Amino acid sequence: MSGNFDAPRLAINRVYTRKGDTGDTHLAGGQRLSKSHIRIEAYGTIDELNSFIGVARESVRDSTAIAELDPILLRVQHELFNAGSILATLPDDVHPKQARITPAEAIQLEVEIDRMNADLPPLRSFVLPGGCRANADLHVCRTVCRRAERICVSMGPQADPEIVKYLNRLSDALFVWSRWVSHRLGIPETLWEPNCAASADGVR
Repeated sequence: MSGNFDAPRLAINRVYTRKGDTGDTHLAGGQRLSKSHIRIEAYGTIDELNSFIGVARESVRDSTAIAELDPILLRVQHELFNAGSILATLPDDVHPKQARITPAEAIQLEVEIDRMNADLPPLRSFVLPGGCRANADLHVCRTVCRRAERICVSMGPQADPEIVKYLNRLSDALFVWSRWVSHRLGIPETLWEPNCAASADGVR
């Protein structure tokens, strides 16, 4: 699917409605579901990821050397809202022009992964999050993204395959972006060293 989506048609005049006080909420089609339902957990976790992406954007904008990542992360935030739109709608209620994730989103992430990964040195070990705030923030985003992916997969036949694919690719992109910001800032990566554990010889 390609082309423009319908603009949102909503008016948020009241922040609270009291309708969710009993532990359920409504979908886009009006159906009521428990807030513990896997579908609610899926788009709630994507909302959480979106918030962490916002934190990462603030870190990225602290340096002109990595500021080019900011508009990419902003696009990802819009895409995550599109994913939430579909997850908040039962399949039979999805409108043809409703915002959603399409194959184009995953393809664009692949383009950006390949472009930024080309500048990075090969890995000799797994890396630990940290070294700079932007790196750590992007790793937090990566782990929340993986959780969102696992929850979406747990939806079984109700899972949207494009969303699952997108989240899988996004977590890869977040890993590459975390390495890329450290590389651009000249900050060495912290590699996993098993013998730095408390049980290793010579550590105690």
